[in-house]
Amino acid sequence: MPAKSKAQQEAAGAALSAKRGETKPSELYGSSKDMYDSMSEGGARRVREYYAQRQAGKKQD
Repeated sequence: MPAKSKAQQEAAGAALSAKRGETKPSELYGSSKDMYDSMSEGGARRVREYYAQRQAGKKQD
């Protein structure tokens, strides 16, 4: 399910960053910590693909 609000997008981005190893999971809090804990590798892959498609669409404009 794609994030609807800016806050949800930021929390998902922080959780994805921790899944990638770019951020320490101990630095997460609130919604991003919950998303990290519940996000599987498949879920992380889907989030990456979703945002890559969105970025590609923005570059075409």
